[in-house]
Amino acid sequence: MKKLAALIAVVATGTLGSVASAATLDSVRERGFVNCGVGENFAGFFAPDSAGKWSGLDVDVCRALSAAIFGVADKVKYLPATPATRFAQLQSGQVDLLSRSVTWTLARDAGLGLTFSGVTFFDGQGFMVRKALAAKGLKGLDGATVCTQTGTTTELNLADYFRSHSMKYTPVVFETTDQVVAAYEAQRCDAYTTDKSTLAARLGKLKDPGAHVILPETISKAANGPVVRQGDGQWANIVRWTVNALVAAEELGVTSANVDQMKATSKDPETRRLLGADGELGKLMGLDNAWAFNAIKAVGNYGEIYERNLGPKGAVAIPRDGLNRLWSKGGLMFSPSFQ
Repeated sequence: MKKLAALIAVVATGTLGSVASAATLDSVRERGFVNCGVGENFAGFFAPDSAGKWSGLDVDVCRALSAAIFGVADKVKYLPATPATRFAQLQSGQVDLLSRSVTWTLARDAGLGLTFSGVTFFDGQGFMVRKALAAKGLKGLDGATVCTQTGTTTELNLADYFRSHSMKYTPVVFETTDQVVAAYEAQRCDAYTTDKSTLAARLGKLKDPGAHVILPETISKAANGPVVRQGDGQWANIVRWTVNALVAAEELGVTSANVDQMKATSKDPETRRLLGADGELGKLMGLDNAWAFNAIKAVGNYGEIYERNLGPKGAVAIPRDGLNRLWSKGGLMFSPSFQ
């Protein structure tokens, strides 16, 4: 009887696990679109235009996910959130993923029931100050007031840095980015701190950009990317490998323009598996084998996405001359093998 009970328990556990693992994909298909959690308004990463159409690098991740599941990129509903509310939105099931430059940390990974599904942008925290402050570097901010956004890793990094360097500061925190920037421009604080990509995007939109400078120091490393709830391995794999597909496509020379030709004529085994010409990798995740092909054709490879949103003609120009380059060009961007 004990052996029978144990067997029933194992079967029941496996059955429940299978049901749970398919829950998000089933819900998305039944609903007919992906609920994508994004930020408030961050040009180049996630921002709506006057007609309410969203664009940006993080938005394109959700568009690629839509294409991987539905074959088209427009089956996405974007739900903006502040750092203070975004994790509750994900945990409650209001959104299927957060794709809004969320920084990967141990406490979030292990303590909040989240699963990080790859890195789409490497960043680091910096400081913006008015040139009139005459601060040559961070040492010049001892005793300063510093504006930042609550509920973010920047708030903790700020405290860690000043404490470890025996420096004093007064934090001035707000819930939204717009509130932080407005307070900084109103001279309610001496410095504004956040990821350097955000500082670069915001600098150009200040009333007098030439009156401000971003200090050279970087006090943290930030691996940013999409995040999902823990407990749904299938969904985590779909998000993770969709991101990987975009990076792998750039590595393999596959673009939105040549993807049809590459699928039809490429003799490279990994390219053929990526595009669904050989193998059945898509079926391993409950998707059509053309899932990656559809995603790449809809939004392009990672390099195309970067160029469109963060290149010289993008919403904000952030040179791709550091960690966000491919590993083969001295950066950290790479994809595990499609085997």
